[in-house]
Amino acid sequence: MVRGHAKQQAQEKNAQKQASMKKAGSQLDAQKAGLKFQCPSCLQESTNYKMLQQHYDSKHPKLTIPPEEECYKK
Repeated sequence: MVRGHAKQQAQEKNAQKQASMKKAGSQLDAQKAGLKFQCPSCLQESTNYKMLQQHYDSKHPKLTIPPEEECYKK
């Protein structure tokens, strides 16, 4: 076979690429790790306090926004 060696090299390279992609992990885990603030009223999670303020302005306009320390998810 003329391309036998090249085929084997291509398969090894592809196997290494597939193995490195498996190590990357799930995007859902990374997304959950990024959500650090939680709305005390409806329990919606957000990435930062500014986004939580925007959430309060649009979804809970009659309520006052709690301080940042109360909304930080532990």
